[in-house]
Amino acid sequence: MRTIIKLKIGEFSRLMQTTVKTLRHYEQIGLLAPFEVDDATGYRYYSLGQMQQLNAIKDLKRLGFSLEEIAELFDDDTHIPSLEQLGAKIEECERMLKDLEHRRSLLETLANSRKRLNEMEKFTIQPLPEIIVASHREVIKSYDALGPLCVNVIGPEMQRLGCKCSPAGYCFTIEHDKEYRPTDIDIEYCEQVEEMGTDSAIIQFKRLPAVPMAICMKHYGPYDRFYQSYMELFAYIEQHGYHIAGAPRACYVDGIWNQEDPEKWLSIIQVPVEK
Repeated sequence: MRTIIKLKIGEFSRLMQTTVKTLRHYEQIGLLAPFEVDDATGYRYYSLGQMQQLNAIKDLKRLGFSLEEIAELFDDDTHIPSLEQLGAKIEECERMLKDLEHRRSLLETLANSRKRLNEMEKFTIQPLPEIIVASHREVIKSYDALGPLCVNVIGPEMQRLGCKCSPAGYCFTIEHDKEYRPTDIDIEYCEQVEEMGTDSAIIQFKRLPAVPMAICMKHYGPYDRFYQSYMELFAYIEQHGYHIAGAPRACYVDGIWNQEDPEKWLSIIQVPVEK
């Protein structure tokens, strides 16, 4: 007499990669009852043949059939849907695809709107007026030297010369290197003043002409990450059909003089452009 191999519900669950909770649910709705239930212990046992039945249930679920539809197929003593049933599922898939395509279109529209909003928040286009500046040009070892240079050298010399700075406190730097340099940076520091003064060995006065159009971008963080913002800004300029029409300026709003945390430093990069 052939011995039937019986598996406890836990063993059957592990082998079939199906939770015990799911198996109990299938039993409750009459879809897949245990092969045997021990009256004394309540233990549930499944046969090897029921592995094929559970596989059929999984396959039909992947094809989009509901548990109720699968139960009807099993009641008809077949696990294979008819051509009419398959055709209905194909039509259902087509409707779902149309719904998904419509949803994707809505999501893309929303995402593009958010991107434009973020660009508007990050980038602005504005003219730069003609100004008089007190400037100092020097090769510094790194951006870390810029703060001490302003505080210990440029600031005291401007005070000695009696410079009257604008109420807005507009100051910026211009890099004169032709390529990116992490060290030995040829940089010019400019600060807006109300009138021309007498040049010294440290400070020279000059009049900068107006810039009709500049694209400006906020930069948060230390100055050694300027190149990341420059890359993003230049990509924006190229993408929107502009051409660079002058030396970029890095304008300092918040820095070491009023923020100890470099991540809170705010600078604005201003790039003269034309169409």
